[in-house]
Amino acid sequence: MAPVIETSAEDSVPLDGVPPDRVAHYLHSVIEGSRTIYSQYLVERLKETVGLDATENWEEDNTLPLPAQFLAMTSEHVRSQNLGLSYKLMSLWPINPKNGPASLLEKKGLQDVLASPDDPFVWIEENKNSLSYNTIFADKAVTRQCAACHNNHPESPKKDFKLGDVLGGIHIQFPIHRRTEGGKTDHYVLPEMAADYIHAILEADRTIYAQYVVHRLEKKKVNYASANWWENNALLLPAQFLLNASELIKTLRLNFDYRLISLWPINPNNRPANEFERTGLKFMSESPHHPVKGIMRSGNQKYFQAIYPDRAVTTSCVKCHNAHPDSPKNNFLLNQVMGGIVVSFPLDREEGLVSFTPGE
Repeated sequence: MAPVIETSAEDSVPLDGVPPDRVAHYLHSVIEGSRTIYSQYLVERLKETVGLDATENWEEDNTLPLPAQFLAMTSEHVRSQNLGLSYKLMSLWPINPKNGPASLLEKKGLQDVLASPDDPFVWIEENKNSLSYNTIFADKAVTRQCAACHNNHPESPKKDFKLGDVLGGIHIQFPIHRRTEGGKTDHYVLPEMAADYIHAILEADRTIYAQYVVHRLEKKKVNYASANWWENNALLLPAQFLLNASELIKTLRLNFDYRLISLWPINPNNRPANEFERTGLKFMSESPHHPVKGIMRSGNQKYFQAIYPDRAVTTSCVKCHNAHPDSPKNNFLLNQVMGGIVVSFPLDREEGLVSFTPGE
């Protein structure tokens, strides 16, 4: 059944909250999806096909940033948005001492995910009447090059990693709310904030990739981005980087989705799918600083959907769209809104809200 709009962007945010563990899995899937695409489709593939390395001194060497450096840059970009969301890599065997556990809880979390890689470690912190949800997910060697880099680094305390081994953990932290009814305490995240957290990571991944990988390497004439990136041994276009990660996330069956849409799509599949998306894109073309949010219904299922402006963050974005033979619009400018990023997730309460106590 086609979805229909239940509320408009001006309506109040629903009272139902999203369980924080579900939000954590959404955020981790975005981080890990981009990290996997970057490691496999860029670092490993381009090393094998054209000899393009990933190095610590990537700026001076005209190479790719290491996957850990790419994540650190996106994390810093997210932190600068002042949403209260943060994430970082940690390890019991850090190459950089700053990436070791900063507390006994972080150390215990790393030890637990090493023993049970499929089970994230969770705790809640309370500070001056504010609550934050903390979770550590296992960080695995998704390519042989990840393991080899750690094994061969002169500062690495551990040199026997293999493909698939746990290298450390990804610590994600974000604000949550608490309510008590009938003697039961629940923790939750407002849907609009959950969408903002997801988008902040997506926007950071795309911006860092476009600026520090595509634009820099094209400017240095080291490599270039191509729609036929696989055949041409080239870089993925920024849109392809985001969409390939999205396809990877769908295999996790989290019932959560994000995609690119535009009023002027190069790919017809990226047209708005319904009136809410069409209206949202038109609104953002006139007021590009504000997302559009609402509740959609598909059958008996309600979804929270948010559309965020998708901007041309580098000259490469502008040149690609303006020069593409299938582009309906050929006069984009730098920083102009080219379309939107749609984030969608269910609002069902079947799983209920999850309660935790500090240290649990």
